Amino acid sequence: MDIVVFGAGSLGSLVGGLLAREHDVTLVAREDHARAVRESGLRLEGAINGGPSRVFPVATTDGAGLEAALAVVTVKSFDTASATETLATGAFDAILSLQNGMGNEATLAARLEAPVLAGTATYGAILREPGVVECTGRGDVVLGARAGESSALADRVGEAFVAAGLETTVAEDMPRRLWEKLAVNAGINAVTALADVDNGAILEAPADDLARAAARETARVARSRDVDLSNRSALAALESVATDTAANTSSMRQDILSERRTEIDAINGYVVDCAAQAGLEVPMNRTLTTLVRTWEGGRDLR
Repeated sequence: MDIVVFGAGSLGSLVGGLLAREHDVTLVAREDHARAVRESGLRLEGAINGGPSRVFPVATTDGAGLEAALAVVTVKSFDTASATETLATGAFDAILSLQNGMGNEATLAARLEAPVLAGTATYGAILREPGVVECTGRGDVVLGARAGESSALADRVGEAFVAAGLETTVAEDMPRRLWEKLAVNAGINAVTALADVDNGAILEAPADDLARAAARETARVARSRDVDLSNRSALAALESVATDTAANTSSMRQDILSERRTEIDAINGYVVDCAAQAGLEVPMNRTLTTLVRTWEGGRDLR
Protein backbone atom coordinates (compact mmCIF):
# COMPACT_ATOMS: atom_id res chain seq x y z
CA MET A 1 0.00 0.00 0.00
CA ASP A 2 1.17 3.53 -0.78
CA ILE A 3 1.08 5.51 2.48
CA VAL A 4 1.87 9.12 3.33
CA VAL A 5 2.64 9.95 6.96
CA PHE A 6 1.87 13.64 7.35
CA GLY A 7 3.68 15.06 10.36
CA ALA A 8 6.56 12.66 10.89
CA GLY A 9 7.74 13.69 14.33
CA SER A 10 8.18 11.11 17.07
CA LEU A 11 5.04 8.98 16.67
CA GLY A 12 4.72 9.59 12.94
CA SER A 13 8.30 8.51 12.33
CA LEU A 14 7.88 5.36 14.40
CA VAL A 15 4.61 4.36 12.75
CA GLY A 16 5.89 5.36 9.33
CA GLY A 17 9.15 3.52 9.86
CA LEU A 18 7.39 0.32 10.87
CA LEU A 19 4.98 0.63 7.94
CA ALA A 20 7.96 1.12 5.61
CA ARG A 21 9.08 -2.42 6.36
CA GLU A 22 6.15 -3.64 4.28
CA HIS A 23 4.74 -0.68 2.32
CA ASP A 24 5.80 2.25 0.15
CA VAL A 25 5.90 5.13 2.64
CA THR A 26 6.46 8.86 2.26
CA LEU A 27 7.26 10.86 5.38
CA VAL A 28 6.35 14.55 5.49
CA ALA A 29 8.72 15.96 8.08
CA ARG A 30 10.80 18.96 9.13
CA GLU A 31 13.80 19.75 6.96
CA ASP A 32 16.57 18.39 9.21
CA HIS A 33 14.76 15.10 9.76
CA ALA A 34 13.72 14.71 6.14
CA ARG A 35 17.29 15.40 4.99
CA ALA A 36 18.74 12.79 7.34
CA VAL A 37 16.22 10.17 6.18
CA ARG A 38 16.97 10.94 2.54
CA GLU A 39 20.71 10.64 3.10
CA SER A 40 20.92 7.64 5.46
CA GLY A 41 17.45 6.20 5.94
CA LEU A 42 15.44 6.08 9.16
CA ARG A 43 16.95 4.14 12.08
CA LEU A 44 14.48 2.40 14.38
CA GLU A 45 15.64 1.82 17.95
CA GLY A 46 14.18 0.52 21.18
CA ALA A 47 11.29 -1.83 21.81
CA ILE A 48 10.53 -2.95 18.27
CA ASN A 49 9.93 -6.45 16.98
CA GLY A 50 12.34 -8.25 14.69
CA GLY A 51 12.89 -6.82 11.26
CA PRO A 52 15.18 -4.24 9.74
CA SER A 53 16.35 -1.54 12.13
CA ARG A 54 16.90 0.85 9.25
CA VAL A 55 14.33 1.61 6.57
CA PHE A 56 14.35 3.90 3.57
CA PRO A 57 11.04 5.70 3.13
CA VAL A 58 10.76 8.71 0.86
CA ALA A 59 11.11 11.88 2.93
CA THR A 60 10.00 15.39 2.03
CA THR A 61 9.13 18.69 3.65
CA ASP A 62 6.47 19.48 1.04
CA GLY A 63 3.18 17.67 1.61
CA ALA A 64 1.38 19.39 -1.27
CA GLY A 65 0.08 17.46 -4.25
CA LEU A 66 0.81 13.99 -2.89
CA GLU A 67 -1.18 10.93 -3.91
CA ALA A 68 -1.52 7.67 -2.00
CA ALA A 69 -3.98 5.03 -0.89
CA LEU A 70 -3.72 6.29 2.69
CA ALA A 71 -2.61 9.43 4.50
CA VAL A 72 -1.81 8.94 8.19
CA VAL A 73 -2.04 12.28 9.98
CA THR A 74 0.18 12.66 13.05
CA VAL A 75 0.59 16.44 13.31
CA LYS A 76 -0.07 18.30 16.56
CA SER A 77 -3.74 19.06 17.04
CA PHE A 78 -3.26 22.81 16.62
CA ASP A 79 -1.74 22.15 13.17
CA THR A 80 -4.63 20.01 11.92
CA ALA A 81 -6.37 22.85 10.06
CA SER A 82 -3.24 23.85 8.14
CA ALA A 83 -2.42 20.18 7.43
CA THR A 84 -5.92 19.75 6.03
CA GLU A 85 -5.36 22.63 3.61
CA THR A 86 -2.19 20.97 2.34
CA LEU A 87 -3.70 17.48 2.13
CA ALA A 88 -6.57 18.90 0.09
CA THR A 89 -4.10 19.61 -2.73
CA GLY A 90 -3.42 15.88 -3.10
CA ALA A 91 -5.47 12.75 -3.67
CA PHE A 92 -6.00 9.94 -1.14
CA ASP A 93 -8.35 7.00 -0.87
CA ALA A 94 -8.53 7.36 2.92
CA ILE A 95 -7.29 9.54 5.77
CA LEU A 96 -6.43 8.16 9.21
CA SER A 97 -5.92 10.44 12.19
CA LEU A 98 -3.52 9.09 14.83
CA GLN A 99 -3.41 12.33 16.80
CA ASN A 100 -3.76 13.30 20.42
CA GLY A 101 -6.83 15.12 21.59
CA MET A 102 -10.30 15.49 20.18
CA GLY A 103 -11.83 17.26 17.20
CA ASN A 104 -9.14 16.38 14.66
CA GLU A 105 -11.29 14.00 12.60
CA ALA A 106 -14.06 16.57 12.23
CA THR A 107 -11.56 19.18 11.04
CA LEU A 108 -10.16 16.77 8.45
CA ALA A 109 -13.57 15.58 7.25
CA ALA A 110 -14.91 19.11 6.82
CA ARG A 111 -12.43 19.86 4.04
CA LEU A 112 -11.26 16.58 2.55
CA GLU A 113 -13.19 14.46 0.07
CA ALA A 114 -11.60 11.18 1.16
CA PRO A 115 -13.26 9.27 4.01
CA VAL A 116 -11.68 9.98 7.40
CA LEU A 117 -10.99 7.17 9.87
CA ALA A 118 -10.39 7.72 13.57
CA GLY A 119 -7.52 6.09 15.38
CA THR A 120 -5.49 5.96 18.57
CA ALA A 121 -1.91 4.84 19.14
CA THR A 122 -0.31 3.97 22.47
CA TYR A 123 3.22 3.30 21.21
CA GLY A 124 5.80 5.36 23.04
CA ALA A 125 8.13 7.22 20.69
CA ILE A 126 10.90 9.80 20.89
CA LEU A 127 12.74 11.35 17.95
CA ARG A 128 16.25 11.10 19.36
CA GLU A 129 17.89 13.05 16.54
CA PRO A 130 17.22 13.64 12.85
CA GLY A 131 16.93 10.25 11.20
CA VAL A 132 16.66 8.29 14.48
CA VAL A 133 13.42 7.37 16.27
CA GLU A 134 13.20 5.23 19.40
CA CYS A 135 10.24 3.11 20.43
CA THR A 136 10.15 3.67 24.19
CA GLY A 137 7.23 1.34 24.79
CA ARG A 138 5.24 -1.08 22.68
CA GLY A 139 1.55 -0.35 22.43
CA ASP A 140 -1.16 -0.76 19.87
CA VAL A 141 -3.11 1.05 17.20
CA VAL A 142 -6.91 1.07 17.28
CA LEU A 143 -8.74 2.41 14.25
CA GLY A 144 -12.18 2.46 12.74
CA ALA A 145 -14.98 4.54 11.28
CA ARG A 146 -15.25 7.76 13.25
CA ALA A 147 -19.01 7.40 13.72
CA GLY A 148 -18.59 3.93 15.21
CA GLU A 149 -19.96 1.60 12.56
CA SER A 150 -18.31 -1.30 10.74
CA SER A 151 -16.11 -0.30 7.82
CA ALA A 152 -14.58 -2.34 5.01
CA LEU A 153 -12.13 0.51 4.48
CA ALA A 154 -11.02 0.35 8.12
CA ASP A 155 -10.57 -3.40 7.72
CA ARG A 156 -8.24 -2.88 4.75
CA VAL A 157 -6.18 -0.28 6.57
CA GLY A 158 -6.00 -2.52 9.64
CA GLU A 159 -4.73 -5.40 7.51
CA ALA A 160 -2.01 -3.16 6.08
CA PHE A 161 -0.90 -2.17 9.58
CA VAL A 162 -0.87 -5.78 10.80
CA ALA A 163 1.17 -6.84 7.77
CA ALA A 164 3.85 -4.35 8.86
CA GLY A 165 3.97 -5.78 12.39
CA LEU A 166 1.97 -3.08 14.16
CA GLU A 167 -0.34 -4.37 16.89
CA THR A 168 -3.67 -3.22 15.45
CA THR A 169 -7.35 -3.55 16.31
CA VAL A 170 -10.19 -2.49 14.02
CA ALA A 171 -12.98 -1.25 16.27
CA GLU A 172 -16.65 -0.42 15.75
CA ASP A 173 -16.88 1.80 18.84
CA MET A 174 -14.40 4.56 18.03
CA PRO A 175 -16.34 7.38 19.77
CA ARG A 176 -15.98 5.54 23.09
CA ARG A 177 -12.37 4.64 22.32
CA LEU A 178 -11.50 8.26 21.55
CA TRP A 179 -13.07 9.51 24.77
CA GLU A 180 -11.32 6.77 26.74
CA LYS A 181 -7.99 7.86 25.26
CA LEU A 182 -8.89 11.46 26.07
CA ALA A 183 -9.47 10.46 29.70
CA VAL A 184 -6.03 8.81 29.74
CA ASN A 185 -4.34 11.82 28.17
CA ALA A 186 -6.20 14.23 30.45
CA GLY A 187 -4.89 12.30 33.45
CA ILE A 188 -1.31 11.78 32.30
CA ASN A 189 -0.14 14.58 30.03
CA ALA A 190 -0.58 17.83 31.93
CA VAL A 191 0.29 16.31 35.33
CA THR A 192 3.55 14.76 34.12
CA ALA A 193 4.42 17.86 32.10
CA LEU A 194 3.88 20.30 34.95
CA ALA A 195 5.61 18.08 37.52
CA ASP A 196 8.39 17.02 35.09
CA VAL A 197 8.01 13.31 35.90
CA ASP A 198 7.69 10.05 33.96
CA ASN A 199 4.25 8.59 33.30
CA GLY A 200 4.50 6.09 36.14
CA ALA A 201 4.48 8.90 38.71
CA ILE A 202 0.72 9.32 38.31
CA LEU A 203 0.21 5.85 39.80
CA GLU A 204 1.44 7.02 43.20
CA ALA A 205 0.52 9.73 45.69
CA PRO A 206 0.19 12.62 45.48
CA ALA A 207 -0.06 12.77 41.67
CA ASP A 208 -2.55 9.89 41.47
CA ASP A 209 -5.33 12.01 42.96
CA LEU A 210 -4.85 14.68 40.29
CA ALA A 211 -4.73 12.23 37.39
CA ARG A 212 -7.70 10.18 38.56
CA ALA A 213 -9.81 13.30 39.11
CA ALA A 214 -9.08 14.53 35.58
CA ALA A 215 -9.96 11.11 34.11
CA ARG A 216 -13.21 10.86 36.09
CA GLU A 217 -14.27 14.34 34.98
CA THR A 218 -13.55 13.39 31.37
CA ALA A 219 -15.70 10.26 31.63
CA ARG A 220 -18.55 12.29 33.09
CA VAL A 221 -18.39 14.74 30.18
CA ALA A 222 -18.31 11.81 27.72
CA ARG A 223 -21.52 10.44 29.20
CA SER A 224 -23.16 13.87 28.81
CA ARG A 225 -22.49 13.43 25.07
CA ASP A 226 -24.10 9.97 24.99
CA VAL A 227 -20.80 8.10 25.00
CA ASP A 228 -20.87 5.03 27.24
CA LEU A 229 -17.69 5.51 29.26
CA SER A 230 -17.89 4.70 32.96
CA ASN A 231 -15.57 6.15 35.58
CA ARG A 232 -14.33 2.64 36.26
CA SER A 233 -13.41 2.07 32.60
CA ALA A 234 -11.67 5.43 32.33
CA LEU A 235 -9.64 4.81 35.49
CA ALA A 236 -8.75 1.27 34.42
CA ALA A 237 -7.49 2.59 31.07
CA LEU A 238 -5.51 5.32 32.84
CA GLU A 239 -3.84 2.82 35.16
CA SER A 240 -3.13 0.38 32.34
CA VAL A 241 -1.46 2.95 30.07
CA ALA A 242 0.48 4.53 32.93
CA THR A 243 1.74 1.10 33.99
CA ASP A 244 2.70 0.05 30.46
CA THR A 245 4.45 3.38 29.79
CA ALA A 246 5.75 4.02 33.32
CA ALA A 247 9.24 5.01 32.17
CA ASN A 248 8.02 7.09 29.23
CA THR A 249 8.05 10.85 28.81
CA SER A 250 4.56 12.01 27.83
CA SER A 251 4.17 14.02 24.64
CA MET A 252 3.18 17.13 26.60
CA ARG A 253 6.18 16.79 28.88
CA GLN A 254 8.38 16.50 25.76
CA ASP A 255 6.81 19.72 24.47
CA ILE A 256 7.44 21.59 27.71
CA LEU A 257 11.01 20.32 27.99
CA SER A 258 11.59 21.59 24.45
CA GLU A 259 9.65 24.81 25.17
CA ARG A 260 7.16 24.11 22.40
CA ARG A 261 3.44 24.80 22.31
CA THR A 262 1.46 21.90 23.80
CA GLU A 263 -1.80 20.21 22.83
CA ILE A 264 -3.56 21.32 26.01
CA ASP A 265 -6.45 22.88 24.04
CA ALA A 266 -7.36 19.53 22.45
CA ILE A 267 -6.97 17.51 25.67
CA ASN A 268 -7.87 19.03 29.05
CA GLY A 269 -9.05 22.20 27.33
CA TYR A 270 -11.44 20.18 25.17
CA VAL A 271 -12.91 18.62 28.31
CA VAL A 272 -13.39 22.09 29.79
CA ASP A 273 -15.13 23.37 26.64
CA CYS A 274 -17.47 20.37 26.38
CA ALA A 275 -18.26 20.56 30.09
CA ALA A 276 -19.27 24.22 29.73
CA GLN A 277 -21.65 23.29 26.91
CA ALA A 278 -23.24 20.66 29.16
CA GLY A 279 -23.34 22.85 32.27
CA LEU A 280 -20.88 20.62 34.13
CA GLU A 281 -18.03 21.57 36.44
CA VAL A 282 -14.61 20.04 35.79
CA PRO A 283 -12.33 21.81 38.28
CA MET A 284 -9.30 19.56 37.86
CA ASN A 285 -9.25 19.81 34.07
CA ARG A 286 -9.83 23.55 34.32
CA THR A 287 -6.90 23.98 36.73
CA LEU A 288 -4.53 21.88 34.63
CA THR A 289 -5.58 23.73 31.47
CA THR A 290 -5.05 27.11 33.10
CA LEU A 291 -1.60 26.18 34.40
CA VAL A 292 -0.34 24.87 31.05
CA ARG A 293 -1.81 27.81 29.14
CA THR A 294 -0.15 30.16 31.62
CA TRP A 295 3.18 28.43 31.03
CA GLU A 296 2.70 28.78 27.25
CA GLY A 297 1.70 32.42 27.56
CA GLY A 298 4.78 33.22 29.60
CA ARG A 299 6.91 31.97 26.71
CA ASP A 300 4.87 33.62 23.93
CA LEU A 301 3.82 30.22 22.58
CA ARG A 302 0.11 31.04 22.29
